[in-house]
Parts: sequence; structure tokens; C-alpha cells
Amino acid sequence: MHRLVAELPPHLRDYTLFGYIIGMRKSAISSLEWTAVHGDQITLAAEDNKTREPLTIALEGELGEIIARRRQVANGPLIFHMGDGRPIRNFWKSWRSATRRAGLQGRLFHDLRRCASKNMLEAGVPQRVAMTITGHKTDSMFRRYAIVEPRQQREALRKVEQWRAEQLVKEVPAAPASL
Repeated sequence: MHRLVAELPPHLRDYTLFGYIIGMRKSAISSLEWTAVHGDQITLAAEDNKTREPLTIALEGELGEIIARRRQVANGPLIFHMGDGRPIRNFWKSWRSATRRAGLQGRLFHDLRRCASKNMLEAGVPQRVAMTITGHKTDSMFRRYAIVEPRQQREALRKVEQWRAEQLVKEVPAAPASL
């Protein structure tokens, strides 16, 4: 991800990183205004969210750092803008060039939603909590984004094998004590 961010124009770097961390839709990120920032959290208004429900996200760690950087270049009501206060709209050409240079041809900005969902689950974040961050309304929609990779399956099978071996050890009766 950091290769891609480095290849993007400066005005898209924090924008993309924000999307990668929380999986927010491009249109929602583009509409975020400074009035949505309240201390250590940010609230996406219901009218700016596809689900038509407000979404509140804690500004912890890297998210807080992104917002702090954006404050330094604030130029109008939008948190993320073209550098001169104008909204970020269509950046397909810049995105396509950056993904090519980063070796990630064919990737879409929307793929960041999948990355965020998967990263949260792999980090051990409970699905319900992850859904409150990504803004997924239903389990089925969240699962659509939380793609399972073969590496995860292999890890799961190793864990199950280890667990089964531990169960066998518990089942074997202890040898009688010698007299």
C-alpha cells in the first residue's frame, strides 16, 4: 500500500490512506468536512453515507495523524481537497498511473474497502466492530468484502490440526503407576 501512496499526487495520498485504513467509500471521503470532526472522532452525516445512517469513527493512531496533517493544509470546508480547496472528484488517470508504477495494475480505489475489512479481521477486530468502522450495514455485505485467501485457510487448517492433536493427548488414558 505504501508503494501506491508514494506514487500518487500529494493531494491523494492522505485521501487514499484514509480509505485504506477504514474502508470508507470514495464519495464519502470526498464529502468529509471539518464540521464533522469533533475532538477525537469524525462523524459522517447520514445524507453523505450510502446507507443513509450516520457513521462515527474514532480518530486513533494513524487516522488522527492524517487529520492533523490535513489541518495543516486546510483550505476551506473539505478535509480532503485538490490542494486549493476544490473537491476531489475524478482521479482515474492519476490512480491508473500510480497503480501501474506501484505494480498494482487493475486495482480500484473501491478495493480499499476489501483491504480494510480483511485487515481488521486478520488483526483480530471483531466483525461487529469492524462493520461500525467500514460502515457495512449487514453481515452479508461485510462478508462480501472480507475475502478469505488460501494463506488464511492454510493457517486455519494448521490451527485445527494442532487442536485435534491436543485433544488426542487428552483422550489417551494415563499409564498406570508402577508399584
